[in-house]
Amino acid sequence: MTEGIHQLKVGNMANFTYVISDVQSHFAAIVDPSWDLQEIFQLLNEKKLKAKHIINTHSHFDHVLGNDEVAKVTGATIIQHSNSQLRKDISVEENDIISIGSVRLRVLHTPGHSEDSICLIVDKETVFTGDTLFVGAVGRIDLPGGNPKDMYLSLYRKVSALEDQLTVYPGHDYGSSPFSTIGKERQSNYALQAKSESEFLAFMGVG
Repeated sequence: MTEGIHQLKVGNMANFTYVISDVQSHFAAIVDPSWDLQEIFQLLNEKKLKAKHIINTHSHFDHVLGNDEVAKVTGATIIQHSNSQLRKDISVEENDIISIGSVRLRVLHTPGHSEDSICLIVDKETVFTGDTLFVGAVGRIDLPGGNPKDMYLSLYRKVSALEDQLTVYPGHDYGSSPFSTIGKERQSNYALQAKSESEFLAFMGVG
């Protein structure tokens, strides 16, 4: 596990909530709070962290359920992509930077699973992929806001083009391990083996 990154498996849908912290300033961001919020508060207390932001990788209910409560308890601001229709304090777009002390998170807009899906790239070491990319799989495209062509572009033009060494932290524990790397996923993830958009769409059952 990368220093300053805490992965919490929560709820009954195998969700991951993340706490990303700057070990120098002790500022933190909470990614996708949903269930088991006491685990977040306990971690913040134990590590003496100050929650600065709540960041949602997308606006599906199982990634935002805890927003209001965490914001109320910690005073953190809620950050979402501008396409999200939910209440937020800060809107972000492609390539915006979210600073957590000295830690910089670059926003990658990856629609497909939802219109407002984003990934977060941290210091050229880590990428939080939400429900865009899982370990060994990819997010569904049949939910509200899903778009198979957008998903193809997000996966093949953006996510799979990232550096091999980036550690992948997904939004759910759906794979053989709780995290992976871009290089491993490019080689072994069955959904990243299509050679064209039409092949990907056929594979996803919409071609």
